[in-house]
Parts: sequence; structure tokens; C-alpha cells
Amino acid sequence: MPLEKLGRYEIIGELGRGAMGVVYRARDPLIDRTVAIKAIDLDMSREESEAFERRFYREAKSAGRLNHSNIVTIHDVGKSDAVAYIAMEFLPGRSLREILDSGVVLPPEKIADIAAQVADGLAYAHENGIVHRDVKPPNIMVLDSGLVKITDFGIALLPAGSRTMAGTVFGSPKYMSPEQVAGGDVDGRAEIYSLGAVLYEMLTGLPPFAGGDLNAVLTQVINETPAAPSSRNKSIAPAFDYIVARAMAKNRDDRYGSALAMASDLRNFRDLQLPGIVSHERGSAPTAKTPSAAAQSAVAADETPFSQRRNLVIYGVPAALVAVLASWAVLSKRASDRSQPAVHDSSVAETPAGAIAGSAELPRQEQEQVERPAPSQPRAPSPAAPSVTRQAAAPAAPTARLALAISPWGEVYVDGRRKGISPPLAEIKLAPGKHKVEIRNTTFQPYTKTVELEAQGHLKIKHKFQ
Repeated sequence: MPLEKLGRYEIIGELGRGAMGVVYRARDPLIDRTVAIKAIDLDMSREESEAFERRFYREAKSAGRLNHSNIVTIHDVGKSDAVAYIAMEFLPGRSLREILDSGVVLPPEKIADIAAQVADGLAYAHENGIVHRDVKPPNIMVLDSGLVKITDFGIALLPAGSRTMAGTVFGSPKYMSPEQVAGGDVDGRAEIYSLGAVLYEMLTGLPPFAGGDLNAVLTQVINETPAAPSSRNKSIAPAFDYIVARAMAKNRDDRYGSALAMASDLRNFRDLQLPGIVSHERGSAPTAKTPSAAAQSAVAADETPFSQRRNLVIYGVPAALVAVLASWAVLSKRASDRSQPAVHDSSVAETPAGAIAGSAELPRQEQEQVERPAPSQPRAPSPAAPSVTRQAAAPAAPTARLALAISPWGEVYVDGRRKGISPPLAEIKLAPGKHKVEIRNTTFQPYTKTVELEAQGHLKIKHKFQ
């Protein structure tokens, strides 16, 4: 027979069913308001039932203290016969599961907003010592106003000794973290992983793991890495690949340190600077790491900025022509008057044309060395053409090029020194010889390769993490 009452609550109708129980729409006659009631059938022994009730009430009490705009408000908790229930606010909207099942394609901004609001709610719960343990689309409500709320706080823990649950791990396999599947300790970082899996499904329309049976899914969660979201949806911004990869890292130490950091990256996904990206607090703009002095020196040695090359063309070539003409004029004058003693002309003779051409781009100390006149010294007369003393220009150090094609992304180290993140890093200039290249991705085992580069040579490393 249809259930008509739970405690003092009058059952109006059924809202949905799940593995945990049934959700009803009900009326609280004391204050005449509509509520949602989650009812759980206590199909267990008396000892198990008593243990569960203690645990259930403790969890519900803790969850009832959570007062956040992105967490559903719990009004009451109780037991009626063999049914435990939680009464919570009734939400006018649809679950994320219903939205995704409808086939609607959410725009990127809406996807980021939903995930960021969930992250805000989780962060507040974590700060108060509460872990949900079952973050998934059915437990995320999107209200008609656009506000997002997490539901089912307070009933995430089933009795460990239940006959129906013995030997199993509670949660939804497709969204569970590896440590949760393995039965290890669960903290807020497990829910960051779960939110990453939900984000993946919003972006691609598919869950990250979908095996033929439960064991297949659990095996994939522990041992496999899902394809990058952009490989399933070409319109996805590269920042989403990064956010999902970091949230779903197998090692929880490699995930976002807090849900707030993930929320910040989600809200600023269009402005994320992927090379050297760092997490930041809510409300602050994303920033890139400032390179160390050594890293800046490496970049300066490896690459000539475009502006320097442009200045060399605009100013260096005319300067070189002027220097050549000036030298020719001096030589002609001296050749016409060989009977006079030659005098060392430091302003021209000690400054080769190449130095003049590049002086605008030299560091200040080097410019001073080039432009500072040397003391004049008299020379003995010679019937031969006057000699012009010039500094030998140092030959340019030979370089080689190493091209990179990394998917979905990787942090590149050469001989232990960080070079950047590829993409967007596509090429590195290196000295000829052997180099150890290591490419790291927080979700996969590092890829290492030793390359031998020849002068002016070109080599390409192509690697796909999967």
C-alpha cells in the first residue's frame, strides 16, 4: 500500500527512488510547508539497526549544522517503525542527472558555474569536518533560479555491519575516488575527484568510466585514466582538460588542495595561464608562477624574443652599413697619406661592425666594454697599409631544436630543469649533445627519454598519456 505518513509528515507523492531509499514530497502540518523526505528501510538485525540509528542521527545532526547556500537545508530526522528518514527543504528544480539525461547541451559557462557552486558547498562542508562521500549528478540539484544545491548530506554512511552491504564499498562506482574504491581513508580530496568525474560527464555527455559491470568500473577507477575531455568534445577549452586531470589525479596529493582552489579555476577557466599555473583562493585572479632567475636565464639563452630580432633588423643593419662606410673612409684616408705615422683610432679600430650592429641589444656591461675607448698608443711608421686592430667576434654557440607534441599536456623537464608545460610549449632550443627529457602529468606515470642532438639538428618527441 502507498505510504501515507512518516512521523508527523503527510506524504503527498513520490519524487524518486535510488539504491539508498525513496524520496517523497511531503507536508509538515506544524508549519504548513512542503518538504522533501528521504526514507531508508532498515532491513537489518536489531543490533545492526540500533548501531545504524546512532550513526544515522549523529551524521544527520552534523549535516544539520551546515548552513550554506549550496547545501540543502535539513529540517528534521526521525524513525517510523522500520524506516529512518530525513526531512529537508523542498527544491523547485531538477537534479543534474535529469538535466544530463534530457540530452541538453550545457554551455561551458553554465558547466563551470554548476561545478564551481558544488565546489563552494563542498569546501564549506570540509571546513566543518563533514565529508559527503557520494557526490554524483542525482545528488546535485539545479534550481529554477540557477542556484545549485548538494543533497543527501547526513545519510552518506550506511551501517558497516549490514547484511546487505557486507563486503561492499558505499558510493556510486563511476564517481568514486581510487582510495574510496580501495576502502581507504576518505577526506575532502576524494570529493574533489568525484566532482572532477561529474564535471567530465557535463563536458562530454559520458561518465569517465563505464565498464560492462561493477568490477570492470572499479578496476578502471583504480588502474586507468580516462581520455581527455577534449578528445570527446573538440569544442572544449584546454583549461577544462587541465582542471579535470588535476581533480581526478590517482594520487590524492596531486589533486587540488581544496575545493575552493578548484572553484576558482572553474570560474576563471577562460583566463587560466596554463604554463606554471598555480591554485589560488576564491575571488583572486589566476596567476602564473614567476620564473626563477635560473629559469629566466635558461629562457634567455634558448630563445631570442621577437622584439629583439625586430630591433636588430630595424637598427642593426643600417648601423652596420654606417660602420662599414666609416671604416672604408678611414682606410682610404690613411692609404692616401702613408708618409704620416699611423695613430691607433680606438673609436673605430677597436669596435668591429658586428659589435656596432648589435650594441643596442647588448647588456649594459657589455655595451660599456664595447663603447669605452682604449688608451691611444703611438705606432711606428710603416710603408705598408695601416693595420686595423679588431676584436674577434665570438662564434655563436651551436644549438639544436627539440620539438614537442604532448597530449593532453605535460610538464617538461630537461636535465632536471623545468622548461614549461606542453602545450602550449612546442619547441625547445638546446645545446648539442645528450639530454634527459622527462615529461610529467599528474594523472600518469612520467615519460622519460634520452635524446642525442646534433648541432643545428632537429628532433621531435611525440607522446600521448593514456
